[in-house]
Amino acid sequence: MTLSVESFPQQAMPVPRWTIIWIAAILGVTLLYVRPDFAPWAVYYPTKAILPFAEWTSVLMAWLKVNFSWFTRGLTEVFAVPLNWAFNLLAKGWKIGAGPEAVLIPRLSWVGICAAFAIAGYALGGFQLGALSAGCILYIALFGQWTSAMLTLGLIAISVPLCIVAGVALGTLAFRKPSIDRYIVGPMLDLMQTMPTFAYLIPMLLLFGNSPVSAMLATAIFATPPMVRATVLGLKRIPHEIDDLGEMVGCTQRQKLLNVLLPSARPSLMIGVNQVIMLALNMVIISSMIGAGGLGYDVLLALRALKIGQGMEAGLAIVALAIVLDRLSNAAAVKRPTIVDRSAPVWQRYSMLLLACGVLLVTTLASTVVPSLADVPASLTISTAPWWKVAVDWITVNFFDAIEAFRTVLILYALNPIRMFFEGVPWLGAVILIGLAGYRLGGVRLAVLVVPLTMFCAATGLWEKTMATLYLCTVAVIISASLGMAIGIMAARSNRVEATITPIIDTLQTLPSFCFIIPVVMLFRVGDVTALIATVLFAIVPAIRYTNHGIRQIPESLIEAATVAGCSRRQMFWRVQLPLALPEIMLGINQTVLLALSMVIICAMIGTRDLGQEVFIALAKADAGRGITAGFAIAFVGIVADRLLRAATDRMRLGVA
Repeated sequence: MTLSVESFPQQAMPVPRWTIIWIAAILGVTLLYVRPDFAPWAVYYPTKAILPFAEWTSVLMAWLKVNFSWFTRGLTEVFAVPLNWAFNLLAKGWKIGAGPEAVLIPRLSWVGICAAFAIAGYALGGFQLGALSAGCILYIALFGQWTSAMLTLGLIAISVPLCIVAGVALGTLAFRKPSIDRYIVGPMLDLMQTMPTFAYLIPMLLLFGNSPVSAMLATAIFATPPMVRATVLGLKRIPHEIDDLGEMVGCTQRQKLLNVLLPSARPSLMIGVNQVIMLALNMVIISSMIGAGGLGYDVLLALRALKIGQGMEAGLAIVALAIVLDRLSNAAAVKRPTIVDRSAPVWQRYSMLLLACGVLLVTTLASTVVPSLADVPASLTISTAPWWKVAVDWITVNFFDAIEAFRTVLILYALNPIRMFFEGVPWLGAVILIGLAGYRLGGVRLAVLVVPLTMFCAATGLWEKTMATLYLCTVAVIISASLGMAIGIMAARSNRVEATITPIIDTLQTLPSFCFIIPVVMLFRVGDVTALIATVLFAIVPAIRYTNHGIRQIPESLIEAATVAGCSRRQMFWRVQLPLALPEIMLGINQTVLLALSMVIICAMIGTRDLGQEVFIALAKADAGRGITAGFAIAFVGIVADRLLRAATDRMRLGVA
């Protein structure tokens, strides 16, 4: 008798345990969603169980204001001295005395500042960087944004050094005490980097009043975390041999830190400085709500009045300022330290610095005689505001029907159904699914982190607002990730496409968040569609960058091996490039999620009804408890998304998933 394989009974493959768990959990949540009357307490968080966290926070802030006003007001007076000095030096000038005998000391000449930036660019990066720096500053002057830009630069000039000193000190402490870094500094930085910008303004407004000092402190607190992380990372990357050398030559801990470790970590520290400058410029617009002034205030006024031309001009001036500061700080980061001959005369050792100071001094003194050196002549300034308005009016008149049809279809057939779905998700079901995802991706520790953070949104009575935030953020992330990956793939395959895309995404990355809102509001009016489009434009950049970088960093030997094996272009992408680049792509999606969340919150100013609206209303009413509670909910949503995506990325890198 002949036996065949078919003669033996086939054994069914066992179903993986986690597949059964996930199916059971999803079926349970679906049952609660379809039949909310089955267990109403698991669908709608019980009102009686809501924690009065907002009231507790309000009481705490009131107590701090009453008992520590002497300290906060004194601190305001201390910081007001250098801040006013910077404002006077760059934008206002000094007036000593009163009446006809008053002595007027002019501000720095705009011509001298343009020349000083050109000299700084030439010293750090050569002729090309010098020309770029001069061009950006000259652009600000010729478009009539000089005084506002100098107020913004003055605030940056004081807040950035404050961020650097605080960040280096805290980063050094975290480096020396790993336990403090793990349990205190790390979680604190995560909270600060996911907390919405509006939430920083409320305690500053209550404690320090409506003043430029409040805006400066809010900007400094918001921009400090990258400096802390860069310091820790830079100190950890220093080879042990350098540390041992410091010990061998008999350095004290202080000497080793100042003379050995920090100089060795200079590249990482300069990258941190660059990030601090960019975040500070981004925060300038938000902090204009509590007295910052400058370009941010101009953008805010234009947004409130829907003046697209003025808003775009002020926003582009911020972009120009951001570009020049970004390029100069990057050049300082990569520039190798030069050996200075101590025996050489001072004018040889610091020739560029002395030249810049000399130009500033000469042009400022000359401005007392030549008015055109003191203020930018009106005859030289130009304005593009009418052009922006004409362009938007032309689009509105000629494409109104198409725009309105697109807006209506998107709301009725996509956004509203998705919003209803999210708002109907049972709170307990969402907590269970997020807990399972945390345990599956990162074990007990991650599950113990994400479950309480998710429950906080329900326990404080903000579950519906949280789901409204997640709905818009999720739609924006899906669109941003899909478009960003597609564009990133095209850029990775073609150097010409990459050269075309790079300046566009560089502009999008430096453009202030409010500048995405102004033109879209003019075309689509206020509402969720406007918020969605602005959020996609703001959040798409990381998806493009990381996809392009992930595919381009694949070793050429692997591409050649796949080609030799006979892979077609399609097989090469799906079986070689995409799997190898997926961890990098996931990092980009992680950044896209965080950027989308931050932009959705800002879009509360144009009519979205979510957690951002809670923060914005709290800021308008100076309700610290309400604003900080909503801010914590937003931060916790960001932390949960960040941790889950980061754990998924780590598993992909290890080849587990």
